[in-house]
Amino acid sequence: MTNEAALRSSMVGLALVMVLVWLWTQSLKKTVITYAIGVSLIAGIVLPDWDFFDRSFSRWTYPVTAEERAAALSRKSQSSRFSVYPMRMVVYVTAYGYAVYRWWMFVTK
Repeated sequence: MTNEAALRSSMVGLALVMVLVWLWTQSLKKTVITYAIGVSLIAGIVLPDWDFFDRSFSRWTYPVTAEERAAALSRKSQSSRFSVYPMRMVVYVTAYGYAVYRWWMFVTK
């Protein structure tokens, strides 16, 4: 699955969650907050694995060089879609767990 397809399917899933929140709560405010949290979660999970973002943070302000593009292509031959970094996983679990918890408390009020 390419990055664009992953982004597209994630956005369709978010749209379905938004419809369910709207039907359950009948609240535009809760639906908009669901959209904002969903987009930020999708951006944090899908975008870091794109070639541009899968580099050192200090290199994000510069265009992708030919060497970086070649290195990214050689990494794509690996079987795993996501790069697993322990610190990234700790930050994701902590931040996203708290965000989903707060969202759930807000929606169920």
